[in-house]
Amino acid sequence: MNAEQYQFLHKITSPADLRELDEEQLPQVAAELREFLLEAVSKSGGHFSAGLGCIELTVALHYCFETPHDRVVWDVGHQAYPHKILTGRGGRIGTIKKTGGLAPFPKRGESEFDTFGVGHSSTSISAGLGMALASAHQQVDRRVVAIIGDGAMTAGMAFEALNHGGTLNPNMLVILNENQMSISPNVGGMTKMLARLMSGPTVTNIRERGKQMMHRDSRVWRFMSRWEEHVKGMIVPSTLFEELGFNYLGPIDGHDLPVLLRTLRTIQTVEGPNLLHIITAKGKGYAPAEQDPVKYHAVGPFNPATGVVQPPPGTKTALTYTEVFGQWLCDMAERDERLLAITPAMREGSGLVEFAQRFPDRFFDVSIAEQHAVTLAAGMACEDIHPVVAIYSTFLQRAYDQLIHDVAVQNLPVLFAIDRAGLVGSDGPTHAGSFDLSFLRCIPNILIMAPTNENECRQMLFTGYRHQGPAAVRYPRGTGPGKTLQASMKAVPIGKAETVRRGSRVAILAFGSPLQAAAMVAEELDATLVNMRFIKPLDAGVIHEMATTHDLLVTVEENAIAGGAGSGVNELIAAAGGIVNILNIGLPDRYVDHGSREDCLAEVGLDKNGILEQVNTRLDLVTSTLSTDSGKR
Repeated sequence: MNAEQYQFLHKITSPADLRELDEEQLPQVAAELREFLLEAVSKSGGHFSAGLGCIELTVALHYCFETPHDRVVWDVGHQAYPHKILTGRGGRIGTIKKTGGLAPFPKRGESEFDTFGVGHSSTSISAGLGMALASAHQQVDRRVVAIIGDGAMTAGMAFEALNHGGTLNPNMLVILNENQMSISPNVGGMTKMLARLMSGPTVTNIRERGKQMMHRDSRVWRFMSRWEEHVKGMIVPSTLFEELGFNYLGPIDGHDLPVLLRTLRTIQTVEGPNLLHIITAKGKGYAPAEQDPVKYHAVGPFNPATGVVQPPPGTKTALTYTEVFGQWLCDMAERDERLLAITPAMREGSGLVEFAQRFPDRFFDVSIAEQHAVTLAAGMACEDIHPVVAIYSTFLQRAYDQLIHDVAVQNLPVLFAIDRAGLVGSDGPTHAGSFDLSFLRCIPNILIMAPTNENECRQMLFTGYRHQGPAAVRYPRGTGPGKTLQASMKAVPIGKAETVRRGSRVAILAFGSPLQAAAMVAEELDATLVNMRFIKPLDAGVIHEMATTHDLLVTVEENAIAGGAGSGVNELIAAAGGIVNILNIGLPDRYVDHGSREDCLAEVGLDKNGILEQVNTRLDLVTSTLSTDSGKR
């Protein structure tokens, strides 16, 4: 960090250094922080526009509160880059999301200032409430601040925490950061209520009134305090929060640093649960990000002068699996008017932009409400509608009860298009789809498929859509091997595997994305290779054939070994009374840290070299055992 360019920022190695500065110097700190964030992320890529929108808030929080003794809890963590910079990690911010670098979200093991590990939305109020109650129980004088965006406030979990916290009088502050954005533009009743306030002619007067009221000695304070509740009830969305037991303040301009500081100091004098409503702009201070906050939410390296994103070297021209799904969805919707699509606030990420534009009356973004998304689909399916739920693997975890209770028990025809299955690379363990095969496979009535290429993905989506019961197609992040899509759609025979090549001694059963690496291993070892295609139901005939005609059976999957597809193969063989040399290759029983997807796969032995090494090691053991047994005979 250049001392000449960053007069104050280069001296700040912790919030304690920040608190040594005069208040009049803080706007310059905020300006330098915004400039440094632009410089760093334009070179390395990463989450960007959310952090720009929280610069002033981050400075104010660390200046007014005695962090880390006082707890600051971020929601999701997209906006936490400025927080990381002010807490001693500025020199490493260029390593964020990279192998061995800083984590993309707050992570407890990385810094004492990261009070709660996040990645999924809407956890901050619950976690903050837990910290506040624990501190009260321990008789520790501590303030807790939970920052949550208006997008995250659409999740039921946030309201569960507000409903509980308001009855307990915790010494905590919830900051509602309203910017009309999460990743996609926000939708839903809460957003509309807040938007009505922002678009009304009184908003400027409200902000100015807020500034004046923070001067407790002013005549305005004494007068306004008498009828404050009446004003709030008429023109600001305070009623809901105050009925839940939170003292509501705001809305105020979240980029006006002096007002933020005065407001936070005032709140520090008020015991109990408080909610501060601030208005910010996602991408604040960088015109391209302000104009297109979705594009710059998470961005690769870009030219800061022009905003042009630089494509990574060796960029593939093949379709991503997400794009394959988006194309199929539009094609299927043209053929069947019963198709309705649902997403929990991931229109862009799940490939639904074109569908939403072409079929707006058949597209439902339910906000960050995964549980509701699944039960909504179940209700639709009861009425001869065929819903498709587009959802990330890691987000489906949040709707597990609904998947079982509302869909599978009733055997309803809901198709789950599960994106980001397996390792996701730079977003790390909170976003890795490591467990879906394990938690889906044990559910009765469900059909589970894993494609190995783009066209197979298209045909499996069609197969799952036609299935008269719950079905899931899980596919990885990024591109496939470049298989050309067929315009026609033909159902894959349910429960039937495909033998890709015949060999000897070793039979490799590949489930989904690892097939490409497994194919190279099979060629080198002259092994048999089977594209299993289905995780449920398994092709029992092929499995028994391979087990009885080969010395070693190998299963390969990009899912946790525990309970995954390989476990299903083990169970099937054991149930038949078979004794087979079998090797299960998949994700180990630990969380895989962030890094490039290629690095992550290599780390866990799911690339070609890793699979080959594991197979050879086991094959040597099998050979030794067979030789010993032969000698005994």
